[in-house]
Amino acid sequence: MIEYCYQIFKRFLIPGSILELGPAEGLMTKYLIFNSQDITLVDGSEIFCKELSDKYPEANIVSTLFEDFNPKRKFDNILLGHVLEHVEDPVVILKLVRTWLSEKGRIPAAVPNSRSLHRQAAVLMNMLETEDSMSELDFHHGHRRIYNPESFRNEFKKAGLKLEHLGAIG
Repeated sequence: MIEYCYQIFKRFLIPGSILELGPAEGLMTKYLIFNSQDITLVDGSEIFCKELSDKYPEANIVSTLFEDFNPKRKFDNILLGHVLEHVEDPVVILKLVRTWLSEKGRIPAAVPNSRSLHRQAAVLMNMLETEDSMSELDFHHGHRRIYNPESFRNEFKKAGLKLEHLGAIG
């Protein structure tokens, strides 16, 4: 799934710097590293950051919460791969990200889709009350919300960002 998500993101990356927020184990990073010599990874987990620095010594790795990240520069690509469903206030994060974005920059982002086939099936099988109900697995993965295309678009709009493309997987 990560590789497929990267293939989607890659269509929208522009030449220049990359900031990946929440890389965790670096599953997306292993593909991104070939797109830029200028890559910064920000994760709140010191354990993940140590592992990332061992795997990707060429990357600039910062161990901090997104809310506390204070870069001294702008980035051309800021990736939010399955990040917004985990944070306390996605609009606050998106407003911060907007300030870190270069004038020509882009923000490829992905979140789980409440309208995915597996969630629709779970409703039909009475495993979920509604498509956007939180499941035990959602809580286990630290999700705070489930997005549909409209709610995802709305977060960007509230943050003052223009959405150029919206798509769905599954």
